[in-house]
Amino acid sequence: MIGELGAVLGPEHGARLRRSLLAMIVYGVLQGASFAMLVPVLRALLSGEAAGAWLAAFAAVVAATAVASYVQSQYGYAVGLAALRTLYHRIGDHVAGLPVGWFSADRVGRLGQLAGKGVMDVMSVPAHLLQVVVTSVTAPATVLACMFVFDWRLGLAALVTAPFLWLAFRWTQTLVQRSDTAMDDAGAEGADRVVEFARQQASLRAFGRTADGYDLLDGALVRQRSVLRRLLRTTLPGLGTVALTVQLAFTAILLVGCSLALGGAVDVPELVGVLVLAVRFTEPLLAAADVGGELRMARGALRRIRDVLTTPPLPSVGTARAGEPSIELDGVSFAYDERPLLRDVSFTVAPRTVTALVGPSGSGKTTLTRLIARFWDVSAGSVRVCGNDVRDYAPEDLMAQLSIVFQDVYLFEGTLEDNIRLGRPDATDEEVRRAGRLARVEEIAERLPGGWQARIGEAGATLSGGERQRVSIARAILKDAPIVLLDEATAALDPENESALMDALATLARDRTLLVIAHRLTTIAAADQIVMLEGGVITERGTHQELLEAGGRYAAFWEERARARGWRLVRA
Repeated sequence: MIGELGAVLGPEHGARLRRSLLAMIVYGVLQGASFAMLVPVLRALLSGEAAGAWLAAFAAVVAATAVASYVQSQYGYAVGLAALRTLYHRIGDHVAGLPVGWFSADRVGRLGQLAGKGVMDVMSVPAHLLQVVVTSVTAPATVLACMFVFDWRLGLAALVTAPFLWLAFRWTQTLVQRSDTAMDDAGAEGADRVVEFARQQASLRAFGRTADGYDLLDGALVRQRSVLRRLLRTTLPGLGTVALTVQLAFTAILLVGCSLALGGAVDVPELVGVLVLAVRFTEPLLAAADVGGELRMARGALRRIRDVLTTPPLPSVGTARAGEPSIELDGVSFAYDERPLLRDVSFTVAPRTVTALVGPSGSGKTTLTRLIARFWDVSAGSVRVCGNDVRDYAPEDLMAQLSIVFQDVYLFEGTLEDNIRLGRPDATDEEVRRAGRLARVEEIAERLPGGWQARIGEAGATLSGGERQRVSIARAILKDAPIVLLDEATAALDPENESALMDALATLARDRTLLVIAHRLTTIAAADQIVMLEGGVITERGTHQELLEAGGRYAAFWEERARARGWRLVRA
């Protein structure tokens, strides 16, 4: 456990952890020694001998124990806080380098559980649990050694009980371990469903699912309750066995001591002192039993954190130097969970041109943009940005070449200005406002109380879908990268705002390279190159006029879209 904790914390905290452990051992030994001092003190007091020297020694040991207690507590909390800070940084830094495909729904919930309860469980080990465990070993061991000094037969009686105590502890830990994983899974699912229930209130209320409950949440909470009950049913017998074993150990020492006293082998004052030692021998063991389950759960959390930290990130060479703002895909194939999504895709987006990706839903258009941004690595072939394979860039260098506007926009809890500034954190206020004006965010600021400093809620809850998209486009304008990837950037906008934003994007694209996923006819027709994707392969490529004249799938796609523009609802 200590080795695993040290490995996760890293070598920079190794010395601090070792000092903390040493302080705990010293405290445990001094605590055991202070208990042992009771034997000569009681012997002197009960026999009428001078007890001044023994009382002074006892007071000195107690004072040293108090100092050691303070020191080890300070060390423990310091290591605990270091563990908290280090784990958050290490987990955050590591997951930022993992492929986006790693973040499946179940892993996101588990990561949230791990970053919340899991990290706190690990923090409790050096801050509290380790001290209890170390003291529960060193104090009884010191008491046991002193019992051999005072009477070897009583020490032997205590020693004989040790294997039974160890077996009881091991059995209890095994019982807790069996339920730990199930409890973590149920907790992660329950947390996911609670967040989902809170975020999807609009949809649930629209379909009248608030009064009757939400089946997915209800089921998750029921499963969590069932797992907790099973955990209690499983672990309570083990805890009861530990308590019974400890009491039997004390009873055995008591019987041996009384037998020796009745036989005259030990005198009554010494027997009283040794029995006090027997109490102090067993009491820390009960304390260890109380925290044993917590320690096992913390060990499980530590193991899961280590699993995350050992997940290989996307490899990065970091030697690329950007050239002309172009995109090249050469024989690109990609499969997700062994399901092929793209097969042998090749095309080039020349510098300062516009390429439109078109095709039916599920054809792989969005996947292509994710591969260009290296959210995943290709299964075969290569993707080159500004003349270099994306795998040769350091992540921050690759992202410096790209501005991305997603179809599904996520805004962070904060101000309107903060969410735009995410595009370039070092931008001046005037640059942020200018990007906002180009994206028509200024109209939103004028409407909201607080203007640019208005808080927009988690996920931009106070804004409409179109308004969130405008903020996202303002980010891209502010970032001012040489290559822009647009995934249906105007899909959620009304015609008036779409026209204004198309003008802003035209200004943005004037000296930049654009790859646009689009279904709107005006966006497609104006492109320098159109790539038609179907079933993960390129079926056609060319200009708008060339593809119309070819009369293939693109021409049929265009005709279908053109007919859809004239659709309207009529009353039957």
